[in-house]
Amino acid sequence: MPVSTYERPPKVTAAVGVALIDGTPLVREGLSALIHRTPGMRWIGAAESAALGQRLCERLRPNVVLVDAALDPRGHLAQTLTAGNREIAVVLLIDDAHRTTQYISGAFTAGVRGVIRRSAQPTELLRAIQAVHLDGRYLDPTLAPALAGPTQRPPQPRQPLSRREHQVLQLIADGLENQAIADLLFVSVETVRTHVKSILRKLSSRDRTHAVAVAFRSGVLMVDDPPGPGSSPGRD
Repeated sequence: MPVSTYERPPKVTAAVGVALIDGTPLVREGLSALIHRTPGMRWIGAAESAALGQRLCERLRPNVVLVDAALDPRGHLAQTLTAGNREIAVVLLIDDAHRTTQYISGAFTAGVRGVIRRSAQPTELLRAIQAVHLDGRYLDPTLAPALAGPTQRPPQPRQPLSRREHQVLQLIADGLENQAIADLLFVSVETVRTHVKSILRKLSSRDRTHAVAVAFRSGVLMVDDPPGPGSSPGRD
């Protein structure tokens, strides 16, 4: 007589709830359409002002809320949203007027978890949303030099990065989380975590975002570096 076995039901991953606070109707409509057609994401709604956006987030509790930097020039909105619900990840949409070291650094201090160019491509925007939801942090790679600042140049790392560590760092700069990096490099997530720890140690960095900023500032990474998977694999 066959013995029946219990099979655990598959884990259901909730869709990422996304909201937008932006004064431009075309941007609101465009993001709504993008989220609606993206699997794993759920459109919560949009607001045209900081006050309306705050009420929307208090009522509907999105996982990720994108905010036009022009509506939050001093970081007050980001502080209010994250103080009310620390589960909300705020991503700033930066235009040229706010593309400064002072503003971007102040935004992260105010509780923002992600910063991306307002002119970013849809795929980049989706990557930022996924990154802040999964990893809790995202910095547009093209903004990393601005965050690093032009006046302070730290010393080169005491130990150079291995080719594989450099590859991992390039993928981090591209906004990929550990699982995606592991898939691209055909290694385990634990191996990626080990490389990340080594990168942080060698670059004397607080976290992944800081490591990218230090790497650009010190010349370890260049803006026109080729993507990680296309470079020489090196050793693990």
